[in-house]
Amino acid sequence: MFDLATRRLYLCVGVREDISEFLPAVLRGGVDVVQLREKTLDLEVQRVAALLMEPICHAFNVPFIVNDSPELAADVGADGVHVGQEDVSVERCREVLGDAAIVGLSTHSSDEFENALLEDASYFSAGPIEPTPTKPGRSGTGIDYAVASQVRSPRPVFVTGGVNATNVGLLVAAGLRHFVVVRALTEASDPEASARAIRLALDNALAMTVEPT
Repeated sequence: MFDLATRRLYLCVGVREDISEFLPAVLRGGVDVVQLREKTLDLEVQRVAALLMEPICHAFNVPFIVNDSPELAADVGADGVHVGQEDVSVERCREVLGDAAIVGLSTHSSDEFENALLEDASYFSAGPIEPTPTKPGRSGTGIDYAVASQVRSPRPVFVTGGVNATNVGLLVAAGLRHFVVVRALTEASDPEASARAIRLALDNALAMTVEPT
């Protein structure tokens, strides 16, 4: 069983030819949750990639999650699934994967987040806090929404949208604690160094933070 409250740096990555080299590199750099997020390729291609990714993640004691399909998650032995507002329900994910599985749920507005709190999800995502090409056509929600979501939630809230080594410290100072990273790692020339830089900035910012008691 993974304690998501202690997990800080969550990578979303699509199918890539170099996944066997890329994934260990970012895990060495400090990524501690991984999601296979593939929106265009068919399920069989995703299945092949997932079967490569799952043992790598578990070798690093990192949870491996797939996007959208609880059936795929069950098939490849993933630790869970992440679904959006228009995907299958959290209830359906629990039916397929059981109570012990990780089930994540995306939110993009205060109303969606309030409704999400009623769901049996393991964690939530909030954002994107700024527009991002990984969510085309969706405007940024801003930081205040993400901070308010985290304050309201007894479960971890992972913030999406443009997180990188330059801004993660400022996001921690604003009150955020869990972060999704995409382009800062998937487009990096040195993924391990980039992951390590983000993780160092994140950990340093957290060390300077006094949590409320």
